[in-house]
Amino acid sequence: MARPPVTRLAAVGAVLALLLLAGLLRLGTDDRAAGPGPAATSGASARPGSATPAGRDPASGLPLVDLASLPREARQTVALVERGGPFPYRRDGVVFDNRQRVLPRQAPGYYREYTVPTPGSDDRGARRLVSGDQADLFYTDDHYLSFVRVRR
Repeated sequence: MARPPVTRLAAVGAVLALLLLAGLLRLGTDDRAAGPGPAATSGASARPGSATPAGRDPASGLPLVDLASLPREARQTVALVERGGPFPYRRDGVVFDNRQRVLPRQAPGYYREYTVPTPGSDDRGARRLVSGDQADLFYTDDHYLSFVRVRR
């Protein structure tokens, strides 16, 4: 007995959805391990236009970039952090918990985050600086998915 057309169509749709999902999962895995960016273990990526890698930080394994290679707004935010403010966003200076575990593990409260303004964005955007108690400085332009270590 043949299946009704609706059931057959639903089965084909389910198979296509599974294939699409599998492809997306594979694509996400390939992106982390491919290219001239950081090693797959860091979870970071150095994309063109964000910062120019100057090697790899031996302590964190993250790409190492010079402060001068960061966007102008990031350099201005570093200057604000070094001066102790005033900061334009009320969330600037809050504890960064490192839940993504991309940065080196430290005691709770070690890291603080600061907004790097994104031109044309209606909100805080995705760019952040994260600083540590020991002059550690990290930059992300994708809202904590990846980081680079900043050399001052």
